[in-house]
Amino acid sequence: MRDYQTHLEKLRRDAADCQVIATLATDSNKRDMFRRLAMHLSTLADEVERELLLECQKRPH
Repeated sequence: MRDYQTHLEKLRRDAADCQVIATLATDSNKRDMFRRLAMHLSTLADEVERELLLECQKRPH
């Protein structure tokens, strides 16, 4: 379970880093690419978080 949390945190950090790079990029192609990458990483993080919540719900209390 902790492994999921570690990966989730890394995905969120990477998405934030890509968004910063997109904001700072002067080249429009690079800006668009890093924005798309940030969105993709955020989506992956959302999916990992959903799986993490499902696993937590499945476990007996």
